[in-house]
Amino acid sequence: MTTTANRATTVIGEATVGELSAAVRGRVIRPGDQDYDESRAVWNGTHDRRPALIVKCAGTADVMKAVEFGCSQNLRIAVRGGSHSIAGFSTVDDGLVIDLSEMTSVSVDPARRRAVVQGGATWADVDHETQAHGLAVTGGLVSTTGVGGFTLGGGIGWLLRKHGLACDNLLAADLVTADAQLVHASAEENADLFWALRGGGGNFGIVTSFEFQLHAVGPTVLAGLLFFPAQDARRVVTGWRDLTAKAPDELTTLVNLTTAPPVPFLPEAVHGKPIVAIGAMHCGSPAEAEEVVAPLRTLAEPIFDHLGPVPYVAMQQALDPLWSKGAQNYFTSALLDSLSDSAVDEALARWAGKRSPNSEIHIHHAGGAMARVAPDATSYSHRGSPYLVNVVARAVSPQGFDTEIAWARSARSALSAYGPDTMYVNFTGDAEPDKVRASYPPATYRRLVDVKRRYDPTNVFRLNQNISPDAT
Repeated sequence: MTTTANRATTVIGEATVGELSAAVRGRVIRPGDQDYDESRAVWNGTHDRRPALIVKCAGTADVMKAVEFGCSQNLRIAVRGGSHSIAGFSTVDDGLVIDLSEMTSVSVDPARRRAVVQGGATWADVDHETQAHGLAVTGGLVSTTGVGGFTLGGGIGWLLRKHGLACDNLLAADLVTADAQLVHASAEENADLFWALRGGGGNFGIVTSFEFQLHAVGPTVLAGLLFFPAQDARRVVTGWRDLTAKAPDELTTLVNLTTAPPVPFLPEAVHGKPIVAIGAMHCGSPAEAEEVVAPLRTLAEPIFDHLGPVPYVAMQQALDPLWSKGAQNYFTSALLDSLSDSAVDEALARWAGKRSPNSEIHIHHAGGAMARVAPDATSYSHRGSPYLVNVVARAVSPQGFDTEIAWARSARSALSAYGPDTMYVNFTGDAEPDKVRASYPPATYRRLVDVKRRYDPTNVFRLNQNISPDAT
């Protein structure tokens, strides 16, 4: 975990900073400014860093100026959109934070089912505009998640089985490169870059605009959560596994091995106790939805059934209160080729070993439209694994959190034996090169290195799940 002690201080001349301030429409924030501490804080409380400068960009021209300035001053550059970065890439000690959080415009063309989204938008911003037309694209499970990092790493959400990953719905992007130039990437223009942006993370520049294909969704869907007693966990998880084998694409579900939060709709007797939750969304015909989700209710006797017709935006925001800013967070992940009985037993044993009541193990059902995309069509290449496990270490206080991180890593290591020993780049709390390589098949990784060498040969954008241009 990062501390504030014994840090070097980057010295940048007042005149130089003044020139940058005059060149941008947004704000340049420095240590000592009234809003510096608020502006430097990120969602993940594990990372407490002190940038030399923060540029709150008002538009693409500001991003270009900020990149040019950062390179001229030899500053490490961090890029911030929604600032959820688990590994802390949204901030940096003694460097430059290029903050897109005020660039949140979303423009919808309902006739063509397209949306153009600025790089600082969150999924709450997108859903608000698209649902006005009964349209949506696969977004984050927490609506405060930034569109940028989520999409560039793949993008797993409630619509993935019907409409694929967020990156599968990306039609084009505008990106500021390491030489402060704006380039457009699509299937027709800079196609190599477009391929890399769909899963390769923030390695290639700063995306200031995304264009998405939208789909008819909502405004009402059948969605929600079912809660089951811990003593029925094995029965629930294996029963859920069997149901997923024949689930239609319209139904996306996940299992959450968690601790009951102190919410009023759960009996007080279970608060703070282990509990199994199933989250589900059926985005298709309401007439068919109830019949499809009904078997979920029979997996065991639910403690609480919160599954029914709800606004799509309500389900998108349902988990937000549980994922507020400032807690300690560490994620790690594994893809599973199957969810055998032994894999279920392993997950349950690891769940029992967690210490923080806020830590969880999520098992996502994948497949569907996501799996029908050719592995080499995008840089998100792991299409065949039907399940994705996200091991979440989370606590309110940093005290003892290292132990919880060790628990998550150990759980991930054990569960990876049931799959290809790879991970999802957006659920990777570490920045080590071997973790990045583990997120891509070898041929995909080599191709990403080639694109990196073309668009960022000096590795200006290295605060990410970094693909070094020097990699072999």
